[in-house]
Amino acid sequence: MTGRERAPRTSGATVIELDVRDDGVGVLTLNGPPLNLITREATRQLLEATARVAEDPRVRVLVITGAGDRAFCAGADVTEFADVRAEVVERKLRRENEAMTAIEGLPIPTIAAIGGVCLGGGAELALACDLRVADAGAVIGFPEVGLGVFPGSGGVFRLPRVVGLGRALDLLYSGRRISADEALRIGLVTEVTAPGAALQRALERGAALASGPALALRLIKSGARDSLTQTTAQAVDASLADSARVFTGPDIEEGLAAFAQKRPPRFTAPREIEARPAKEEGLS
Repeated sequence: MTGRERAPRTSGATVIELDVRDDGVGVLTLNGPPLNLITREATRQLLEATARVAEDPRVRVLVITGAGDRAFCAGADVTEFADVRAEVVERKLRRENEAMTAIEGLPIPTIAAIGGVCLGGGAELALACDLRVADAGAVIGFPEVGLGVFPGSGGVFRLPRVVGLGRALDLLYSGRRISADEALRIGLVTEVTAPGAALQRALERGAALASGPALALRLIKSGARDSLTQTTAQAVDASLADSARVFTGPDIEEGLAAFAQKRPPRFTAPREIEARPAKEEGLS
């Protein structure tokens, strides 16, 4: 690994850590064992770490995991509820939704490595990722209904997109926990590993993706996600525009050469980084 970055210690302990590996895989760790709860401070640090990933051309894939062996993330810190109930949107949920949306919108592949329990806000965090790799002992659920509330940070709209409306409502209505095998069967996770092996498998998959064509992967992600809210005509237009980009982009020459020479391609073009608005750069 090339180094570890920590969220600034402006308040509270560092509970989000970001490692950037030599193979282009960033590893974002929820470091609040044993349960790795989503507190307001964790949300703040998660937003900061996600912004650093978005701006760091070294990171071509992001893997999100939880520290320890008990939980990926057991959800929200319920002890904070009494303090935020009267202003829950502004003091908690809006920022959580910003964090989940920022992760979902990263222009790189993202993988959740799920070990142990993955509940409530932790499951919402996993849903914000593109792929979910779970170990055989993982347990996933949305237990919010038992507290008289519901998943307010993306669960009610991201879960149906992944598993379908009927299965999503079953999980959300009941609050029941499901095994990794059931999660795989309904499409909630994409792969199940041996116990304790989810992170290693996610890193392997991440390394393979990081060696791929960054522009094509970025456009695959945006095209697939955007299609959920597009008409067919809009999706066709977007796909044609993106096709023009990859056919004139930095990776096609290597792809064609590797095909002709019957060898694996070696894509080395850097990941694109979008420029910040001028105001953010202090230029206006």
